[in-house]
Amino acid sequence: MNAQTNSRLSNRDVGQRGEDLAVEYLEALGYSILDRNWRGSRCELDIVARDGLCLVFCEVKTRTSASRGYPIEAVTPRKLDNIRSAALTWLANHRVRHSGMRIDVVGIVLSTSSDMEITHVKGVEQ
Repeated sequence: MNAQTNSRLSNRDVGQRGEDLAVEYLEALGYSILDRNWRGSRCELDIVARDGLCLVFCEVKTRTSASRGYPIEAVTPRKLDNIRSAALTWLANHRVRHSGMRIDVVGIVLSTSSDMEITHVKGVEQ
């Protein structure tokens, strides 16, 4: 896949590829994936994982280039509020033992299939 092929992918395909790569990346770090693409009544979580005993609610943003800014810049204070709300809803529906929780953001720039950049920000706050 080259950069030109990447530009032909739909936004949905780019997002799905990014989430798949984020899962591979997190698993390589030793995270256990508990849930993917979880949807509540009016909210969504891309990835729910466990990092030791800490629950991690991970937002994934993927772009085919950084020409309009890096993917993590798309996570606004409003988006963080939505993630927090979704995390509380997820916790209410899943009785999972944990000793803390945090929100992480994984940003992925897919230039080509062999050339990508992953940025992982742990414990994002407003």
